[in-house]
Amino acid sequence: METVRLKVAAKSNPKSVAGAIVNYTKEQKDIEIVVMGAEAVNQCMKAIAIANEYGSPDGFEFLCKPGFTHLELEGDKKSAIVIKIIVNKA
Repeated sequence: METVRLKVAAKSNPKSVAGAIVNYTKEQKDIEIVVMGAEAVNQCMKAIAIANEYGSPDGFEFLCKPGFTHLELEGDKKSAIVIKIIVNKA
């Protein structure tokens, strides 16, 4: 299955991210979300909560599993959190 990697920032719209989560799930794609910083994590968690509301009529429940990844940005190595979306279908 194809994996889609979304990047969520502090100023990302949680409703838009939630819509992407639900739509990619309907397309049977695995989803990973990359976030850096507390505000981005906050927006991501809001998005997952909203995705649960959007997906419930179709029987989707979204869970998450956090992990770390390392990125190189402008020559500097940075750590980021990767949140794997786990889908339960009722």
